[in-house]
Amino acid sequence: MRLGVLDIGSNTVHLLLVDARPGAMPVPYASHKRALSLVQYLDAAGNITDEGQHELIEFILEAWEFAAKHKAKDLLAFCTSAIRESTNGAQVLARVQHETTIRLTELTGEEESAMTFFAVRRWHGWDAGTILNLDIGGGSLEIAQGSNELPDLAHSVPLGAGRLTRDWLTEDPPTAKSVKELRRHIRATLKEPVALTQALGAPNIVTGSSKTFRALARITGAAPSSMGPYVKRELHLTDLGLWSQRLSAMSSADRLHLPGVSVARTKQVLAGALVAQAALELFKVQSMQISPWALREGLILRRLDQLVFDGPLDRPAHVGKLTNSATL
Repeated sequence: MRLGVLDIGSNTVHLLLVDARPGAMPVPYASHKRALSLVQYLDAAGNITDEGQHELIEFILEAWEFAAKHKAKDLLAFCTSAIRESTNGAQVLARVQHETTIRLTELTGEEESAMTFFAVRRWHGWDAGTILNLDIGGGSLEIAQGSNELPDLAHSVPLGAGRLTRDWLTEDPPTAKSVKELRRHIRATLKEPVALTQALGAPNIVTGSSKTFRALARITGAAPSSMGPYVKRELHLTDLGLWSQRLSAMSSADRLHLPGVSVARTKQVLAGALVAQAALELFKVQSMQISPWALREGLILRRLDQLVFDGPLDRPAHVGKLTNSATL
């Protein structure tokens, strides 16, 4: 069957269509996305403005038509930190449902972290042993570790690349002082979740699953996306440290010429690099593997499991119910 996943993120709004069936790997069929940074539409009180809501609703209607045109049978629609943390998030969700008939499921940070981990586990398999996964989004950093399909511990902290760029790196290129202060803020924010995660013991592998990690790996020499998902890609701390320094001295226009950096990420790739570097240093990790699967794939796989077992997967108490599908 053809499934659609509508992802309302902090940097982009993205519809992914896949051909999938229980027991088989989901195969991407088509996608429709737009660079829409909802955090850029926040007013002084933290509300998403009418203009931002209009842009969001316009895209959702486009996505619905795109999914119907390509004969999708099921649509999973969700949103993450951009709406979750806005002051008028509940009103935005209600307006979206009223004007589009699409009900967006608002994932908590822990749910987002857990479902991303679930996808990474399925990609790497059981022989990977205990996995520590990091995922840098626009609004938050997700940290999850475990030896099963769902993590033993899942964190979400406000260290997204878009958020940090907006709040800390206001000049282009940034000042040395602002970079130094941001480094200090990142390490202070990571101190507690790193300690709690390390209490579980050392992982067998460390993975990174997000466009930010893929871009950083590409900048530091990993294979391009055109070579497909099966090529092993790694990100090494020594390379990351060097490039963090280089990126801090570059303007966003200069960063656009780097491999793997899109227009939408030129400003925030530095903040992503600083978060990644601090996390690897604090976890005492010298390198990580880049996972091609993340949150969207996790939700697709979970939906397929529900079709087989006709019920929710067993999950830790802190991971809530995620099912929210609409038949086209």
